[in-house]
Amino acid sequence: MNRAMPETAASRADQGAVAAALPAADACGHFGLRIARDGTWFYHGSPIGRKAITKLFATVLRREDDGSYWLVTPAERGRIDVDEVPFVAIDMTVESAGRGQRLIFTTNLDETVVAGPAHRLWLEPAPAGEEGVRPYVHVRDGLVARLSRPVFYRLAELAEADDDGTPGVWSDGAFFALAAVGQMESGERRR
Repeated sequence: MNRAMPETAASRADQGAVAAALPAADACGHFGLRIARDGTWFYHGSPIGRKAITKLFATVLRREDDGSYWLVTPAERGRIDVDEVPFVAIDMTVESAGRGQRLIFTTNLDETVVAGPAHRLWLEPAPAGEEGVRPYVHVRDGLVARLSRPVFYRLAELAEADDDGTPGVWSDGAFFALAAVGQMESGERRR
């Protein structure tokens, strides 16, 4: 299943700018790091207990076009494993209401992002054998956060119908349908 943000002109521009900004660093192979589905970072199988370290690593995290994840510094570049996506949205703040509403998500590493035209919010069907959907928000540079279950439930409580009856939420002037990508492609309107 593709965990990349649905592609838009803005996201393609972001990816191009990121690729152009990447330094020519020496590849060091695999760094022995893994980000678990719950957002926990591991080094050679042991959890990294210091949030400050994982926040520092996250500042140099990059996602390649092939879906691989790398930590990139001016001196070196090493691959890491990511079980699903690198971030988890653990909180949501709501400002205003209706079309003027702003949904502000906070990740497990204290990054904040306002869902809107530059930070798309979308749902994907759960993997085979699981029920429901998985909600995501674009954080930065092609990197994505999965909304935690409590945050998703709060988001669902905010749902309202747009002009043609499609359920969804408004944020930063954009409407986000609350239907999985697969469901929208098989008949519902896609935004």
